[in-house]
Order: sequence, then structure tokens, then C-alpha cells
Amino acid sequence: MTYCVGISLKAGLVLVSDSRTNAGTDQVSQYGKMHTLGLEGDRQFVLLSAGNLATTQAVLAEIRHELADNPDCKIAKARYLDEVADHIGEISRQQQSRFSDGEGLNAGFSPRVSFILGGQIQDEAPGIHLIYPEGNHITTSMATPFLQIGETKYGKPILDRILTPDTSLEDATRCALVSMDSTMQSNVSVGPPIEVLIYERDSLRFNRYLRLDDGHSYLRDIRESWSRNIRQAFDALPRFNWEITGPPPGE
Repeated sequence: MTYCVGISLKAGLVLVSDSRTNAGTDQVSQYGKMHTLGLEGDRQFVLLSAGNLATTQAVLAEIRHELADNPDCKIAKARYLDEVADHIGEISRQQQSRFSDGEGLNAGFSPRVSFILGGQIQDEAPGIHLIYPEGNHITTSMATPFLQIGETKYGKPILDRILTPDTSLEDATRCALVSMDSTMQSNVSVGPPIEVLIYERDSLRFNRYLRLDDGHSYLRDIRESWSRNIRQAFDALPRFNWEITGPPPGE
């Protein structure tokens, strides 16, 4: 299982992913799901992946070959981020179709993969797109400035309550890490190392990256502080009337 989140803010982008892969109860390992692409000074992209690892690797290999071999390829020359999302969606769809071929050879096997694409092209605003296995994609909105893939349900409530487009990059990163920790607490198939990339608007380079192993002091402090403060918030919830006034006379 996987959990990845991408956040689009006025100040830039925050992307966070776990690194656990699971091919069965006795086959759990680590594989990074955050992949950076682009041309420094002109365009920068990051892909977060969820789903079949072979498909993910095939999609990334094709993209990297295009960038290395064809200076006029779509990713290098696209004017808008949604054009890049269209192109990656088409590559993904083709690779999934290739892995699905065969007469019963892939029984019980799913090549499906989804991506979060974040980045910026020079002279355009940064953005986030979620690319579905079918190749189509959606982007964020003012009301919902984040997108998730993988095991999304446990980490969503904190994102809904805290994030707005005006949230700072640092606060959004803390929010994403709490979201990740909540997911790890509820689903053991999501786990560290946690990768964090913070992109400052118009910088056109990635220079703020963190890799947090399970024993990392900051990840531990986030977990302990959140648990302590959520318990205090719970204890401060309004009391029922009978807790304040006591039981009715005669009881």
C-alpha cells in the first residue's frame, strides 16, 4: 500500500510520500515513490506514484529516455502543466495496456498505477495534478488545495481542517506529516522512510528535500506532539449538562 499527498499553495508546493511496498504478508520492502524530473531554470516536475511497481518503473524509464534523447519532447517543450499531465497519462495508459496483454497470463495481476504530478513551467503558476490509471487527470481548487493517492482516508481529515491556499509552506508540511503519521498509525502497509519535497514558487529548482526514517527525531517529535495535543483537545471538549449539574434529585 502507499500514501502520497501533494499540496498546492500560493507560496509553492509541498509533496510527501511513504516508501513501503507490499507484495504479500511476507514480502514487504522499501521503494521510493518520489521522482524528480525537469530542466533547472526552465521547468521542474515531481511525480509521486501509487500502484504497480513495474508499471511505475516503465513509465519513469520512458519519460527519462524522452528527456535524454529528444530535446523537443513534450515534457521539455510543453507550455502548460496540464499538457505534461496529459502526456504522462498517455504513457501510463499505454504501459498498463502492454502489461495487461496475454491470455490468462496475468490472472490476479493488476498493472494499474496512479500519479500525483507537481511542478512549474517558467512563466506559469505551479500546480498539482492527480493522474488516474485511465490517463485522465484532475487538479486542485481553492476549496481543496491538496490531492492524495493510495491509502487516503486516514490522513484526509487533518488536511480538510487545516489547509487553505494561504497556508505557509512550513505549516502545510507539518500538516502533511501529521496526515502521514495518522495513516501509518491506522495502516501498517504504509511506512517510512518518508520523503518530503518543499518547492518555493518561481524558484524552478528543488533544494528543500527531507528523508525521514522511522527513528528520525523530527518525525518522532511530530508524532508525540500531535498525540499529546489531540488528547488535550479531547479533554477540553464541552461537557454534557449532567456532568456539570450532577444527577437529578432522588437519584
